[in-house]
Amino acid sequence: MDALKGFKTIAGLALLMVALQLLNAATGYSLMAFGLVPRTLYGLPGILTSPFLHASFAHLSANLIAFLILGTLVIIEGFNRFISVSAIIILLGGLLVWLFGFAGVHVGASGWVFGLWAYLLSRAWFHRSWSNLITAGVVALLYGGLIFGFLPRQGVSFEGHLFGAFAGFIAAKVLLSAPRSRFNAR
Repeated sequence: MDALKGFKTIAGLALLMVALQLLNAATGYSLMAFGLVPRTLYGLPGILTSPFLHASFAHLSANLIAFLILGTLVIIEGFNRFISVSAIIILLGGLLVWLFGFAGVHVGASGWVFGLWAYLLSRAWFHRSWSNLITAGVVALLYGGLIFGFLPRQGVSFEGHLFGAFAGFIAAKVLLSAPRSRFNAR
């Protein structure tokens, strides 16, 4: 995939988040009704919609730069890989938040960001190459502070962070683990 086309895809998703935030703010945050609300039927569609919604412009900006950088690092592997990784993160991470998250509305791309982060770190383990190791090192250096997002804080869906990262690890395991031959198994 052409790098410019990949970045345009990531930038388009980021612009969608910005447009939705502008609409959300203009309508008195009425789009929050589409957030993920754990263990409720009306909150179930939020698994798909909540990553694109944010509680404030500060919340959006906290996620946007990391999404642009980490998303671009994943989409370099190809559009289909980015879609597969993102689908696993959004669906599995969202489902786990829906099952186990605190009562309240969960919104924001941070679960997706944490998933991309964990995928890039895990990719270096499952698909060892110098480029993956260097990428993982840079990601760990730049975004190592994300580890503090796993700590419970008032008003922050640390469950979204935790389950997003777990789903990113699972995405790497599912998509990158080499199948073991039964003749090589010990």
